Amino acid sequence: MKIIHTIEEMRDRAEGLRIEGKTISFVPTMGYLHEGHLSLLRIARQKGDDLALSIFVNPAQFGPNEDLSTYPRSLEKDLELAEKEGVDVVFVPMDSSLYPEGYQTYVELEKLPAHLCGLSRPVFFKGIATVVTQLFNIVKPHVAVFGEKDFQQLAIIRQMVKDLKFDIEIIGGPIIREADGLAMSSRNAYLDESMRPAALSLSRALARAKEMVRSGIIDSERIEREARAILSAFPDIAIDYISICDPFSLDGVQQVRGKTLMALAVNLRKIRLIDNTVLDPES
Repeated sequence: MKIIHTIEEMRDRAEGLRIEGKTISFVPTMGYLHEGHLSLLRIARQKGDDLALSIFVNPAQFGPNEDLSTYPRSLEKDLELAEKEGVDVVFVPMDSSLYPEGYQTYVELEKLPAHLCGLSRPVFFKGIATVVTQLFNIVKPHVAVFGEKDFQQLAIIRQMVKDLKFDIEIIGGPIIREADGLAMSSRNAYLDESMRPAALSLSRALARAKEMVRSGIIDSERIEREARAILSAFPDIAIDYISICDPFSLDGVQQVRGKTLMALAVNLRKIRLIDNTVLDPES
């Protein structure tokens, strides 16, 4: 497994592989790898001849009072896990190479960020779209895999790739959960055992919503009210949003008719947790 830190070396390697007719698959991450990331690597491994992973805690997607300085990092362990998964190259750029002094170009979508996480994190998706665009231009993948846990991010990347005419196939990997149902996230490292019941209320609220839809309850307001009651039972939780929406536009819907996204975000003390599921009256 090769570890590359410079843009020039990463780009040269990618161009050489393309000249050889090799297919490059890519998983961009912020590191602190867990089973969710590894599941994406396994999908990507099947989709290309050469598997690239990036590890970069992207400063452009963090707001002024967010956890950039304390975001969990574990590069040595990440590299061990990557090698076990058969990763061919890991790109670990420096902040100053992607955002040098005088940097001033950002990628911003008009509509999709104006929903869900974008409402309370106004710089978040501009930062993500910008860094992913840079990484696509450096790594030059044919295929890129993103997790469905960050559903809005996946929707935004798909729209950006379509709008900017990137010749890249975007694949979504399913949410991977811990044994008790908690959606895997690097930020779970912040949780202590006393916070676990509150954290699990997200997956419980989603499971209850699926039960309601299966029983014929399709009114969004009623489903949201039930979810709010489950989450609000824990005083340490501050609800950011509960949204039942179209999975493509992310616009809210009044009834669950066909496949519909239900997405949640809360702050548990100072820890942000998100989760989602697809509600479907036919399933």
